[in-house]
Parts: sequence; C-alpha cells; structure tokens
Amino acid sequence: MSNHTYSLLRTIDDPSDLRQIPREQLKQLSGELRDYLIDSVSKTGGHLSSNLGTVELTVALHYVFNTPEDRLVWDVGHQTYPHKILTGRRDRMDTLRQLGGLSGFPQRAESEYDTFGTAHSSTSISAALGMAMAARIQGEGRHAVAIIGDGALTAGMAFEALNNAGVEDCKLLVILNDNDMSISPPVGALNRYLAQLMSGRFYAAAKNVGKTVLKGAPPLFELAKRIEEHAKGMIVPATLFEQFGFNYIGPIDGHDLDSLIPTLENIKLLKGPQFLHVVTKKGQGYKLAEADPVAYHGPGKFDPSIGLQKPQIAPKTTFTQVFGQWLCDMAAADKRLVGITPAMREGSGMVEFEQKFPERYFDVGIAEQHAVTFAGGLATEGLKPVVAIYSTFLQRAYDQLIHDVAIQNLPVVFALDRAGLVGADGATHAGAYDIPYLRCIPNMSVACPADENECRQLLSTAFAQNHPVAVRYPRGAGAGVAQQASLEGLPFGKGEVRRNGRGIAVLAFGTLLYPALTAGEALNVTVVNMRWAKPLDVELLLQVAGDHDALVTVEEGAVMGGAGSAVLEALHAAGVAVPVLQLGLRDTFIEHGDPARLLSMQGLDAAGIQASIAQRFGALLKPIARAA
Repeated sequence: MSNHTYSLLRTIDDPSDLRQIPREQLKQLSGELRDYLIDSVSKTGGHLSSNLGTVELTVALHYVFNTPEDRLVWDVGHQTYPHKILTGRRDRMDTLRQLGGLSGFPQRAESEYDTFGTAHSSTSISAALGMAMAARIQGEGRHAVAIIGDGALTAGMAFEALNNAGVEDCKLLVILNDNDMSISPPVGALNRYLAQLMSGRFYAAAKNVGKTVLKGAPPLFELAKRIEEHAKGMIVPATLFEQFGFNYIGPIDGHDLDSLIPTLENIKLLKGPQFLHVVTKKGQGYKLAEADPVAYHGPGKFDPSIGLQKPQIAPKTTFTQVFGQWLCDMAAADKRLVGITPAMREGSGMVEFEQKFPERYFDVGIAEQHAVTFAGGLATEGLKPVVAIYSTFLQRAYDQLIHDVAIQNLPVVFALDRAGLVGADGATHAGAYDIPYLRCIPNMSVACPADENECRQLLSTAFAQNHPVAVRYPRGAGAGVAQQASLEGLPFGKGEVRRNGRGIAVLAFGTLLYPALTAGEALNVTVVNMRWAKPLDVELLLQVAGDHDALVTVEEGAVMGGAGSAVLEALHAAGVAVPVLQLGLRDTFIEHGDPARLLSMQGLDAAGIQASIAQRFGALLKPIARAA
C-alpha cells in the first residue's frame, strides 16, 4: 500500500486542482484516495470505516461545488479524512490526532475548508442553514451543504433544523449519507422507514413493471434505468422529508460517481432546500472493514495486509470493561436494573449486557435528551435505570438532567465514561466539565473512583441510593487494582486517608490519586482519597485541614467550579482559613494528543504535582527525619 505511486492524488493540493481533472479519471483518483487513506490510518490510528465510506461522495462534492466559497458541513466529522487529504493536508496526515498535528475532526482554525467545527452529532443542518441564510441576507450566491448520517438524523436537533429549513428560500442541500450504521448498528423507527423506502413492494413492483414494459424500447429502457438509479425516491408517493418542505431526491448509490456528479450538478440549479439521499457502505473498498465496520471504526495502528490482530500481551482491564461487568452482575442480582445507551453500545461496554438481558437493554439512538427523560420515566415506575453515557454527551441532556430527573429526585445512575482527558479525540470529547455542571444541581451526587475496584464499588453504592448519582471514570485502564467479586459498595459520601505525612495534605479526586501518592512519597505529605465530589466528606476535610498547614486539591477536570472549588466552599462555610492550591485542568480547551503527555503538560502527573506543591508551599514541607 505504501508503495503506491498515487500519480493523480499527488497532483491535488486543493479542490481547484481536483476540478481540472477529466471526469473519467475521477474513479482512478477515488481508488488512490482510498488506498492513501488506508495507508495513513494504519500508521496513525483513527477513524477508518466511516472515511472509506465517503471517498466518492467527498470527491463528487469538491468536484461539483466551488469550495471553499460553497460551504460543506460534515456532521460528526469523523468521516472527513478524504476531505482533509483533498484540501491541502495530504502531506500532514502522518500527524493525525497527535499533539500539534491534524485534528481527527473538522476544525475552523485548521483550514478554510473546515467551515464548521463538528465532533458531536446532528449539528450540521442547523449550521448549514445558518450559512445559507447568511448568504441570502448578504446577497451572495453560495451554496451550503450539510452531510449527515442516518444515525445522526435520529437526534431531535436535526429535525428541529429540518423543520426550520423547509420554510426558507435558501441554497441549502442536506445529504443523507445512509450507511445503515452510526457506530453501533442503528435503531428506531426512522431507520426502519429508510429500509422500507428502499425495499418496499411498491418500489419493487414499479421497478419490475418498468423493465417489462420498456425492454422492447432500448432508449426508454435506459431512461427507466436512470430513473431507478438516480431518482428512486420519486416513485415513493410522499416522503417524510417532502413533508418538511424539502425537494427529496434519491436514494442513489453513493459510490457511483456517474450517479453522484450529474445529480449534484442538477441539484445546484434547483431553487429552495434540497434533500439528497445517498446510500454508502462503511469500510467500502477494504474487505476487512466492510466485514466488520465496528471493529474498524476507530482502530489503532495495524498492518493493512493483515488487518487488526489480537495483542500478544493481554491488555489491562479498562474502566469501560469494569462497568460492563458490574452492569451484568448487578442485573443478575436485581431485576429492577435496566441499561440505557444513546447509540454507544460498544463504546460504553454494554455488548454483553445486551446479550444476557435483551429485555432490559435499551439503545435509544443518538438521542441523549430522550435517553435521560426515558430513564426518568422508568424510574417513576420503580425500576432502577443506569444510563451509560460519555461525560461530554451528557452535556447535551443538561435540561433533562435537571428538570426530568433531579427536580423529581429520581434514582437514576449515570455511568460517566470518558471523564477527564481522552487523548486523540481532543477537546470535543474531553470530559472536563462534569464535576462543575453536576455538583451545582440539587439532589445530585458525584462519585470519583480512584481505580478499577473502587469503580465497581462506587457503582454499587450509587445503585443503592434513592436519588440521582453520577459515577465518573476515565477512558482506558487504571492502576491495575484487582476487582472484588462481590457487589458490596463503599460508605456513601466518605473518603479515606491513604498516606499520613506532615505539613501539607493532598486531596485527590479520582484516578489522580496514584500520581498524588507518588508525589506524596517524595515530599512526605498526607494524601487523601476523597472519592466524592458531592457530597464532600466535610468531616474528614475539616479534620485534615485542622492537622495541616496547607491543602492541595487534585482532579482531572476543570478547576473552575470543580472539586477544588467545592473544598474552598466547605472551608469557607465552616469558617476555616487554610491555604489551598487547586490543581486540575486549566481554563482552556485542550487539544488532541497522547493522554499522558497532555496530563504532564497540565502539571497533573506525579512530577507536575510534586513541582507545583514545592513551588507554592516549599517552606511548609517537612521531610522525613533520617537516622544519623
């Protein structure tokens, strides 16, 4: 693969070069682009299946539309590697998702061709509509194109935008990239509707009649074939999208440039909002990814000729796996438990739970708001819902969290995966804000396990409560602590002293306990495992504050409003004046890169914690007394 000459692709430094290529050579270019994509991602890791599925669509869009004057908005954005390669970033693909390198998602600061930053789903239609309306207001003739997947189209925000756009006279094109899969297989009525649209008896009958009647007239037969390939949706009497006010076209083959390019050229000439339905295949052109698009959704480095291989050394147990095992064990012990995920079955570790307890497993699609209120409804009837959701995805359901769960004090457990920094996915996926946005909500509690066993224990503690509780844990593995077999929990709202020292006490929240212990050993300071950001163990806090000259709080979350702020509030309320140093994520969006390196840059590794304490409280340090 790496020996490919890429004779055409090498000549493309921006889309204006692409538009100079004869149309008959675009198939060759697409093949080179697909090979280059596989070669690049195999060396860096990253999203693969979704990008392989959009190669021809990307080529066609940049070929037909005058980008960047015409705006392309890619929903979610993990399918934009071909777009990056064609827009001047080909030779930087070896830096993908690395510190200082290319982002894995569209980023306005990275290129003028990235017209809108995306990484979470279902925002593209709203953004593209804003761009189209701005063009109309400014008297400019540019087009705005939103490319959205069938999974992302299930979110309410997408329908809000469709509802708004359908009554506006603007140059907006919405392209539904229908690949029958988001990350997990798609669910819900809309997906069934799309499947029925393509396989319904009416369409099949119309197609067969047309072939029979027109076969004796070759020109008309060819016309019928064109209707079949380019305008299948026109046979359907009425579509959902036409009811929104769009002119619906499709579905067409998203890998057939001879269908895509003429269709897009015709759409450019039409007035008002347009909706094009294209059908693509995730992993297209790479058999291993076609066969298992979930496994190849976001692979690490691999040999393209061999594919993904099982690691020789068994990897450490991840926090996601800890949660998945706990969920199965608790479901077996308590029939009230139900598990809910917003389209992240694999990412949240719920595959085994679905297999063992299918009647209590609910994938609600990319619909975080619905997931939370749905959980609230289940809880009102005596069930015990567990919502497995990424920290950043819960942000999308904040109103529902407050109004539909917390105000009613319903016993919903939120298993917050990806808390803290997430590495290569960058700022859009970093769980930096959950402690601040959760602890200010009445009735809400927030647990911060330090390791794998505490994660299991605190999930059990959370499940035993009669009010909403979030348990936040990071991506990846922890310290390697063995897990107990039982489902016994820990005392609610209580921490523990893990190391007795002198002068200074470090209050650690979550997995940063372990680098704090390393720093504590070097400086001979006390280290406390606080475990809970809310409620704080105020009794323990005041005891520690009374026995030490200064306190240091450590958390893998935003400093502003975080657990350290909670400590300051509690001390102030108790009238205790003691110096406090807050260590955590600074007031900036943190880019993509190696997680350990990013933590080090934030001063949150052992060396950084030690250096910050020495710099701020050096005079208060009291080394261990050594024998003469």
